[in-house]
Amino acid sequence: MNKSLSAPELHEPTRLDKFLHAALPDYSRSVLQRAIREGNITVNDKKVVVHHWLKSGDSIELKNLAEPIKITVTPNKDVLYKLIAETADYLIIDKPAGLVVHPAAGVNEPTLVDGLIAKYPEIASVGDDPLRPGIVHRLDREVSGLLVITRNNQMYEHLKKQFQDRTIDKEYVGLVIGQLSQPSGTINFPLARSKRNHGKIAARNKAGDDTREAITHYAVAKQWQKVTLLKLKLETGRTHQIRAHLAALGYPLVGDQLYRPPKLAFKNTPGRIFLHAQTLSFTDLSSQRQTFSSPLPKELSDFLNSLS
Repeated sequence: MNKSLSAPELHEPTRLDKFLHAALPDYSRSVLQRAIREGNITVNDKKVVVHHWLKSGDSIELKNLAEPIKITVTPNKDVLYKLIAETADYLIIDKPAGLVVHPAAGVNEPTLVDGLIAKYPEIASVGDDPLRPGIVHRLDREVSGLLVITRNNQMYEHLKKQFQDRTIDKEYVGLVIGQLSQPSGTINFPLARSKRNHGKIAARNKAGDDTREAITHYAVAKQWQKVTLLKLKLETGRTHQIRAHLAALGYPLVGDQLYRPPKLAFKNTPGRIFLHAQTLSFTDLSSQRQTFSSPLPKELSDFLNSLS
């Protein structure tokens, strides 16, 4: 598909990918972002980055954009997840490893959203994206742990602003290959989509037009001869942030086949990535701070016990 669009009078800064998703709702945001990265979507005849900010009157050209694949949310009551807390405004979910959060291109299996909509149909109208109803943050398929799901648009906007202001606390537990020399530290490599593998995130030494700020704090919890257990806290929430940051530091997560270099093979794994979102804290609509915790799943705690 070839198409020309013109940005209308914009009263506030608007990101290109979000503008396009609103203008072309049949396309998923990930498909549009890929087209921007590949240069099939330009602004004023120039290639731009995904998070390019539009100005009123900008000319947007779309070239060779494939026809959209119809992706839908399909309610499915058989999707398994653990409900930690339920209020009129939000749900706290403990997501198991192996479960995708929401439908997307290339996902041919039931998702957490499919399961949630089956039980909480009102969530379908919450948020900016019908494929991500109620979703304000995500976890990778092979990562387990806590997610907050919003049940109304007031809570959605309330939490979205907290994520933007970095006032939501998210803490993880991760097991990495190797022994860290420092008991604690901060990783602040800027992140960008890998040019060699679009399914992977690359850490860069310095910021560029295609990078996004990313900050991860870590502290050593326990060390063994070949692995180290870390407590991790996110200041930002980028795709694959912890995985990419730790790999760039030279200490990839145990079980992470995507980011582990072949030379750092570790034969024993728990059958998944050893990363768990353990603690989540935010402010509710009554201005009360809410904190939730999740214990390590059995497969991860059993794996730690096998190291002792």
